[in-house]
Amino acid sequence: MASTVIMPRQGQSVESCIITEWKKKKGDKVSEGEILFSYETDKSAFDEPSQFSGTVLACLAEEGEVVECLAPVCIIGEEGEDISSLLGGAKKEEAPAAETAAEQKEEKTAAQQIAPEVTKSESGDRIRISPRAKNLALKTGVDMTAVQPTGPHGRIIERDINRALDEGKIGTTDGVLDFLSGKIAPAAPAEEKAPAAAAAPAPAADDLRAYVEEPMSNVRRVIAKSMTASLSEMAQLTLNASFDATALLAYRKTLKEKGEAMGLSKVTINDMVLFAVAKILPQFPDINANLVDGKFRRFAHANVGMAVDTERGLLVPVIFGAEKMTLSELSANAKRLAAGAKEGNLSPDEMSGGSFTVSNLGSLGVESFTPVINPPQTAILGVCCTVNRLRADGTVYPAMGLSLTFDHRAVDGAPAARFLKELCTALESFDLLLAK
Repeated sequence: MASTVIMPRQGQSVESCIITEWKKKKGDKVSEGEILFSYETDKSAFDEPSQFSGTVLACLAEEGEVVECLAPVCIIGEEGEDISSLLGGAKKEEAPAAETAAEQKEEKTAAQQIAPEVTKSESGDRIRISPRAKNLALKTGVDMTAVQPTGPHGRIIERDINRALDEGKIGTTDGVLDFLSGKIAPAAPAEEKAPAAAAAPAPAADDLRAYVEEPMSNVRRVIAKSMTASLSEMAQLTLNASFDATALLAYRKTLKEKGEAMGLSKVTINDMVLFAVAKILPQFPDINANLVDGKFRRFAHANVGMAVDTERGLLVPVIFGAEKMTLSELSANAKRLAAGAKEGNLSPDEMSGGSFTVSNLGSLGVESFTPVINPPQTAILGVCCTVNRLRADGTVYPAMGLSLTFDHRAVDGAPAARFLKELCTALESFDLLLAK
């Protein structure tokens, strides 16, 4: 009996995933444990192994298509098996999407007017469009003449409709129906309209206006959306301070020279800052918090997020219960999470639920910056590099800068300043902090 494969839910906060590559196509044999397809959340990438053995009878989504969690993705069974009952009309690859009676009335009996999935325009061009893309086009009234097909064989898929909508290409439902009925010719497929960037000839040496255009990645889109929301919905203010890093750097030097025997040689300055933050945070419940729909979520533990620079974009894995860890435990967790973020194998649950975030640009020589809060948190700490400064007695000391951005809706300036002062004091006397 045929079995339906569904899109897994990778974490409670994940609602949909993008299929990045089909490892098995329709008609391929598959054994239990073999990889069926690869997919991404907004932060991680995964391979989905098959739980069944048999033949792939149907693939219900294209590469690059967004699929809701727990929705059917493909069907596996015996070759020639009847799977019409599992396809359920809208999932069947060669049939138009099924419409309910109410939808037929609201969309001007669209079900009777929609052409088959592959039709011909008046000019004779073939029109290829997936059921998901067709439904979305009818609901939104997108300008179909502006939709650039990127699916296999010039097929229009759901992401093509979404891209046109993001660009503000709005038309009418009647226009969509005219397109589907073949009265309007489709746009040329991407691979026909323009060659891939990699295959493009090198620009002339004197072409000073030459450029390469690339689509924004899914991770980059999520970061852009989050940062825009952060700056537009919060009253953000940044405080800058510095502390004498003599003791901190001396302790780090001792760890490098003598800590190897105890497994402490790989503790970094960033680990030490994270450790101090975790110890101070519980004293400031409005900073160790999220603000969601006008309500505070004050956390019982310091769930410290750390910004990690990866090839896919900025990711923020979370060290949960960091205040309960020793320095070596926190360091080990930080390294595990950073490596997982760079390799793309962390679960979404490991990158959500943070109460506070630390972003360190000190290793890049940044002396001061304005970090942007990671919603719905109420604050974020920026860690800067050390610079030499003069004491009143004329001696030189290494000063490390800290930049605290806080949401003034949730935290007033004085409590934020006290948090920053407490943190500077703790880092100046790091050896005493370890004794607490």
